[in-house]
Amino acid sequence: MAMAKKYNPDRKLLVGRVAGILTIVAGVLLAARLCVASPTSENAVPSIFKPHSTNAESLYHLSHFVLAITGVIFAVVFSLLAYVMVKFRNRPTDVGREPTPVYGSTQIELAWTVIPIVIVVVLFLATARVIHAIQDSGRPANALEVTAIGHQFWWEFRYPKLGVVTANELHIPVSTPTYLKLLSADTDHSFWVPQLGGKTDLIPNRINEMWIAPQQTGIFLGQCAQYCGTQHAKMLLRVSVESPEDFDKWVRAQKQPAIQDETEAAGRHIFESTSCVNCHAVAGTNATGRFGPDLTHFMSRATIAAGGAENIKENLRLWIQNPDAIKPGSLMPAMKLSDVDLDALVRYLETLR
Repeated sequence: MAMAKKYNPDRKLLVGRVAGILTIVAGVLLAARLCVASPTSENAVPSIFKPHSTNAESLYHLSHFVLAITGVIFAVVFSLLAYVMVKFRNRPTDVGREPTPVYGSTQIELAWTVIPIVIVVVLFLATARVIHAIQDSGRPANALEVTAIGHQFWWEFRYPKLGVVTANELHIPVSTPTYLKLLSADTDHSFWVPQLGGKTDLIPNRINEMWIAPQQTGIFLGQCAQYCGTQHAKMLLRVSVESPEDFDKWVRAQKQPAIQDETEAAGRHIFESTSCVNCHAVAGTNATGRFGPDLTHFMSRATIAAGGAENIKENLRLWIQNPDAIKPGSLMPAMKLSDVDLDALVRYLETLR
């Protein structure tokens, strides 16, 4: 009769511990990969480790300092744990034996009290220095001023000195500081474009401010970083950093009145005679709503639904007829128009460039 295979509890315990260690290492490597990942397209997740703004550079260097310290802490703690798990693992000869008791060590107690305090103080001072440098910096005379208003679930951008109003897509010139006055129209929001700066909250009945000074042109993606309701995850924003010439060209185009295309009079009539005018504004029409985005130059934007979909005819048609198909829980009502009226309305909106 074959002998039954002897059960080895030590082996099972060791396998479990090794699996746990490998899981931790894999998690650390994955986190590191996400941290250093750079966007390969406009839809990729932007990395805070690819800064393109003066204040973002300061945060980048601070993050490296913090990661270096915490990395050393992780390496020391992980090494000690691994050593203890291997050195003092349970052996068959240890059955019924009690470990040697340790009743106290002044040196160890001082070490695990003093060292963490020193680490916390160092991190606090380094962080406070960067915060002070960013928040208390002087405002240059040529700085661009923009008022950003958070709504459920979209962004409104107003340029007080330029007389321009737009939504979800912020246009700013390169190498020029942009100062943002942050307001909220309803609940708490948070403005965050990882590659251009840190997070700053938008709080009802309070004015917060932040500034960004981009160093190169391009499209930089961000979003609301504070849970604000059902569609918080799709409260996206795009910052278009342009050359001074291109920015001036964009401003001139935004100051132009809405195009009056008489061939789309039927679509304009539908827009002005339905509930669209209660929420949206179009310069030169009776639409003066403020609850939704200003649509005067609607087709100059690359996306609709605060970045929820590309601004093309098919998506626009779906957005008007059934917003929940693109952004469930959004506050955009379904218009329930006939196919003829819907097509006419879409054609009219496509003229708003």
